[in-house]
Amino acid sequence: MTSFDELSQRASALGLAVRGAFLPNAGELDQALPGVSAGTVVLLGFTGGLQWEQFRDSAEAHDGEPNPLDRWSRRLIGSLAREFGAVDVYPSGSPTLPFQRLASRAEPVHQSPIGLLIHPRWGLWHAYRGALVLEERIELPRLEPKAHPCTTCAAKPCLSSCPVGAFSGQSYDLKACVDHVLSEAGSDCRENGCRARRACPVGSEFAYGPEQARFHMQAFLRAARSR
Repeated sequence: MTSFDELSQRASALGLAVRGAFLPNAGELDQALPGVSAGTVVLLGFTGGLQWEQFRDSAEAHDGEPNPLDRWSRRLIGSLAREFGAVDVYPSGSPTLPFQRLASRAEPVHQSPIGLLIHPRWGLWHAYRGALVLEERIELPRLEPKAHPCTTCAAKPCLSSCPVGAFSGQSYDLKACVDHVLSEAGSDCRENGCRARRACPVGSEFAYGPEQARFHMQAFLRAARSR
């Protein structure tokens, strides 16, 4: 039988963090994953900059081909899937799972005022790179509920710090954000990452370094301009 600890250790050795897991209800994922027997779903991804070096030093990061992080993630998560007899799924492509919705089943995350999921430890500095769907139902650590950290944050600096007010708490002005980041005035966001995200006090010690921040901002801009 698969051990959650063993799976976590193998993922860590490859450069990925297990972001929690859950046991889906019978038939819950039949529509998203037809023909797949889903006993356990294990989410995998990044926590702060702890996994950045493994990707930065990878072949994908230096081969000049598009989507290096996606390709690196698929290679590693695919390897884990083969090792543990699981099906690997990702936030993009097919088949997919609704990662943002299912993440709260796996760990104590909540929706932040700027739309990103906030974690009580990692703050806004985390990401989901993929998941393993195992047929067996494995024993999992108990999920400890945590209070939404934004409910006690009266100042909401994530909303007030955006130079162009792209975040209202209910909506996001993508055009205003992209136009600013691409402008001369947007060099801070462009080089150091989203100013609204950096303003959040939760998990600030895990904020991405300049190299990682620039990488993700460039990826965001490419995706935004392709819409």
